Amino acid sequence: MKLLSLLESVALINPYTPSLVRFRGPLIQELVRRGVRVWVLGPDYTPEMRKEVAALGGLPVDYPLSRTGLSPLEDARSFLALVRFFRQERPRVVLTWQAKPNAYGIPAAALAGVPFRAAVVEGLGYVFTPGEENFKKRLLRGVLSVLYRISFALAHKVFFLNPDDLEEFVARGLVRREKAVLLGGIGVPLEEWPPAPPHLHPPTFTLIARLLKEKGVREFAEAARRVKARHPEARFLLIGPLDTNPGAIQEEEVRSWVKEGFLEWVPWAEDVRPYLRQTSVYVLPSYREGVPRSTQEAMAMARPVITTDAPGCRETVVEGVNGFLVPPRDVEALEAAIERFIREPTLIERMGLESRRLAEERFDAHKISERLLREMGIE
Repeated sequence: MKLLSLLESVALINPYTPSLVRFRGPLIQELVRRGVRVWVLGPDYTPEMRKEVAALGGLPVDYPLSRTGLSPLEDARSFLALVRFFRQERPRVVLTWQAKPNAYGIPAAALAGVPFRAAVVEGLGYVFTPGEENFKKRLLRGVLSVLYRISFALAHKVFFLNPDDLEEFVARGLVRREKAVLLGGIGVPLEEWPPAPPHLHPPTFTLIARLLKEKGVREFAEAARRVKARHPEARFLLIGPLDTNPGAIQEEEVRSWVKEGFLEWVPWAEDVRPYLRQTSVYVLPSYREGVPRSTQEAMAMARPVITTDAPGCRETVVEGVNGFLVPPRDVEALEAAIERFIREPTLIERMGLESRRLAEERFDAHKISERLLREMGIE
């Protein structure tokens, strides 16, 4: 059933504005192309970000959100701000992403009478990632589980990027199976990420991620230290900002790696394509993902991939075809995979071409946006 008529509106609720255009741009453009008014809500807009969203045809709106904080008062403020906005602007559809927008945005939309409400679970995050357990992590998981049960009971559809996350949420009773939809990766606009010639000299291995333990940053650093000792010509690039999440790696540790000389750190890059052009192999040793956007971008640019045989990550690699899968937290296996590309450089071009083919097959953002809108009744 068609849900939207021309010039009716959709509200997209995001938790992090710096990557908003990069992640949501194709969807915003597709909605605007169909004549839909698109409210793009995010915290802490800068003037530059507002211009970027407006250039896509979206309507940028600030709302208060503490992305990683645990203050009930701050969260209540976010919830009430969303309720007020929905009652004032009366969007026909609300679509949310990530933990706090999913937990608070859907109930706020329901309270305001928004006709259709959907959430995207892009990954389970720190509290659901296996590994180190402590009281704080268990408490957060318990609280978030309760919030998800309430929120997803009020959602019409909940989209997942990989089957492992979908099955875990169903098994935990966080969402009813009939509401859960497997979407696959959010995709990339392939025309903006064209394949680049293979980069062979020097062999360069790149990780692009927020500096979190669960992204496998420490494993990447240790593998780099070991391989660099045997192959001093090899380069290792770590591109990504510091973070405030519980698993954040401190700046002093990262700078110690740089000082030792086995790794280069770029704290922030507005455009990572120049770095991917000088990359031989993309590496993401993450413990768990939705389906990682950075890997999809690297694949689009014809880069082989080393990643973990973990939920979300494994969706991006066909073992031995476009790269290699290694166990999470296994520095030795990661080191061996990196070493293989150095010893067999012909793999870089062959597997890179396979990455681009798989990106075209699985991760075309325009096709994925069309499917998402179709699932929400937006024709």
